[in-house]
Amino acid sequence: MAEPADLHFLEQAASLKPPGTPRAPGTLSDEECLRLFDAQLGSRHLDLAARWLRAQDRGYYTIGSSGHEGNAAVAAALRPDDPALLHYRSGAFFLERARQAGETDPLRDVLLGVVAAAEDPIAGGRHKVFGSQRLHIVPQTSTIASHLPRALGVAFAIERAARLGVASPWPRDAVAVCGFGDASANHSTAAGAINAAVNCGFQGLPMPLLLVCEDNGIGISVRTPPGWIEAAYGSRPGLAYFPADGGDLEDAFATSRRAAEWVREHRRPAFLHLRCVRLMGHAGSDVESAYRTPAEIAADLASDPLLRTARLLVDRGIATADEVVRLYEAKRHEVIRRAERVRDAPRLASAAEVMAPIRYREPPPGAEAPGRGEPVTVAQAINRTLADLLDERPGMVVFGEDVARKGGVYGVTRGLMKRAGAARVFDTVLDEQSILGLALGFGLAGMLPVPEIQYLAYLHNAADQIRGEAATLPFFSAGRYRNPMVVRIAAYAYQKGFGGHFHNDNAVAALRDVPGLVIASPARPDDAAGMLRACADAAERDGRVCAFLEPIALYRTRDLHEEGDGGWLAPAGGTVPLGRGRTYGDGRDLTIVTFANGLRMSLRAARRLEAGGVRCRVLDLRWLAPLPVDDLLWEARATGAVLVADETRRTGGVSEGVLTALADAGFGGRAARVASEDSFIPLGDAASHVLLSEDAVVEAAARLLGRPR
Repeated sequence: MAEPADLHFLEQAASLKPPGTPRAPGTLSDEECLRLFDAQLGSRHLDLAARWLRAQDRGYYTIGSSGHEGNAAVAAALRPDDPALLHYRSGAFFLERARQAGETDPLRDVLLGVVAAAEDPIAGGRHKVFGSQRLHIVPQTSTIASHLPRALGVAFAIERAARLGVASPWPRDAVAVCGFGDASANHSTAAGAINAAVNCGFQGLPMPLLLVCEDNGIGISVRTPPGWIEAAYGSRPGLAYFPADGGDLEDAFATSRRAAEWVREHRRPAFLHLRCVRLMGHAGSDVESAYRTPAEIAADLASDPLLRTARLLVDRGIATADEVVRLYEAKRHEVIRRAERVRDAPRLASAAEVMAPIRYREPPPGAEAPGRGEPVTVAQAINRTLADLLDERPGMVVFGEDVARKGGVYGVTRGLMKRAGAARVFDTVLDEQSILGLALGFGLAGMLPVPEIQYLAYLHNAADQIRGEAATLPFFSAGRYRNPMVVRIAAYAYQKGFGGHFHNDNAVAALRDVPGLVIASPARPDDAAGMLRACADAAERDGRVCAFLEPIALYRTRDLHEEGDGGWLAPAGGTVPLGRGRTYGDGRDLTIVTFANGLRMSLRAARRLEAGGVRCRVLDLRWLAPLPVDDLLWEARATGAVLVADETRRTGGVSEGVLTALADAGFGGRAARVASEDSFIPLGDAASHVLLSEDAVVEAAARLLGRPR
C-alpha cells in the first residue's frame, strides 16, 4: 500500500508554482540547496525501501527518518571530523556526512543494515545503525538517551587527550554532536548527562558538546507538551540555546552553523532545538490512527520538510516543479535498485559469527608470576599497581567520586593525584552514569579509563552504561569500535561499623549476564595486583570492558588464622592470566569452590575440616567472567565432591553458574552449595543472619560428605 507521505509529496510538489518575484538567496547557495535536497531525498526513499523490504520479509528495521530530514543541515554545518552520536532518525545527516567525506555508496550501506546482511560495513548484520569510523559516526542502537553520557565523555576527552599528548581520532578543535528526540530529553540519563556537561562548563573545563534535540512533539504515542523543550532547556544557565525550524532548510543550516561555531569557539555545551514533524509513524508496525487525529496527521504532512525544500527550490528558481518530481522519482529508482540487489545478501550463519566481536580471547602465553617485595594488604596492592600503571601508560586516567584529593573513601587511590597530576587523576560529579559516560568517551579517544564506582550498590544506578552502551558497541560495530576500560568497584559485604544495604551489597547478577564483560574478583593482595594488571592489558590489547570487584572487607585484612600471623599479606606485582583460578591445598576428599570474601572463610573452614579428618582443597575462582571452567573441572574431578561457598545470593548468585558448568560438563560427583540468603543486607549484627559464614561452610561440607559436624 502506498504511503500517504509519498503520495502527498508527489501531489503537492507537482503543483508548485514559482512566485512572481523569485525568492532572494539566503544562507545556502543554489548548489548547496540541491545537495542537501539530495540527502533529504535519499533519506526519505531509504524509509520507503525499508518498508518495501519488510513487506517481502527481507527487511527487519522500519524506524525511519521521515520528517526529520532537516538534520542534513546539521551535518552540513559541522566538519566531517566532528565525532557524531546520532539519533535513529538521522538518515539525512548520515548521507550528507558521507558526501562530505567522499563515501561512494552510503545508500547501499544503510540498506545492508536494514536487511541484516553480514557484509553491512558497520554492524555486520547484527543491527541497523548509523555508524562509520571513517565518518566519525559512533554507532548507537536505540537512542533513548543512553548515549548522552558517552557523548559527554567524547566531548570531554577531545581536549583532555590533546592536553595529555595522547593520539586521538579527532582534532583538538573538534565538536562532539549528539542527537536525540524530545521524548528522550525527559529521561533521567539525559538530565544527568546535560547537567554534568553544564557543570564542566561552570568549572571552566572544556566541554565542546552540541546537543541536538530533534523535537517532533511525540514519543511513539505519548505527546510532548507544546513548549516543554524550550521551557526545560531554553533558559538554563551555562547551556547556550539555539532554536531552529527543522523544516526550513535555510534556517536549520544557519542556526546549526551558529550553534556549531559557538561551541567550537567557546568550548562550552549548546542545545540546538530542531523542530521537526514525524511522518509515517514511529515504525512500520505503528498504526498512528490509533492515537492521532486525521487533522494532526494532515498537519504534519503539510509541514513535510521535503515539500518545504522543494518549495524553496521552486521559489528561488533553482528547479521547476517538474524537475523536483523527476529528482524525487530518480532517487526512488536509485534506492530501490540497490534494495533489490541487497535483499538476498547473505546473513550471519552461525552463533560463532554472531558472537565473534565479543568472544573472549586467550591471553598471551606465559605462566603466572608471583609478586615481589614486602608483603602488603589488598588496598596497598591496588594502590601500588595503579601507581605503576599510571607511570607506564601515559593515556591512563583514574577518576570518580572522592578519588583525587581524598584518595578514595578507603584510601585506595591516595597519593595518585600528586603522582600523576590532576589531569589524569580527578574527581567527578556524584553521578554514576556520567562517570561511566566519561569512561566511554575516553576509551573512544584512545585512552585507558579506570573509573571508580564507590560501592557496588551504586553501580545499579548506571548498569545500562555497561550493558547497553559499553558491551554493545563492539557487538554492533563488528569490533570496529571498542570501549577499553577497567571499572573499579568497591564491592561485597562484611564491613564492620559501616554497614547497611548500600555499603554492603552482594548483587553481581547485573554484571554476570553481560556478554563479553570481564569480571575480576580478587581476594588476596598478590591476586589483586596481578588481576588489575591483567584487566589493564585486556582493555588496551582487546578493547575489553572490565569490572574489577574489590572486596571492601579485605582491604585492610592482615591475618588469616590467628591474630598477628600475617597470613593475608602478600607482595604486590606479578601477573595473573585472564580466566584462571588459583588452588590452595591438595586434599582428596573435598573441593571448596569460592571467591572474594569466601576465600578467607573457606581456607579457615578447610583447616577446621582437616582437623576432623576431611582433606580439602580450595579453588579461588578469581574470575567470575570468563569463569575458569577448566580449572573448576580439574579440581572437582580430583576429589569427586564439590562445595560452592558463595557470598552472593542464592538467586542470581555466582554458585548458579558454577553448578551449571559442572552439570554441562557431565560432572558425576557430589555437588552442593552454600550461599547468602535472598535478602538485602541489614545494618549491624543482623547482617550475619543472611550472609555466608565460616560456620555455614563447615556445616555444608559435613552434610555433603555425610560426616558428623
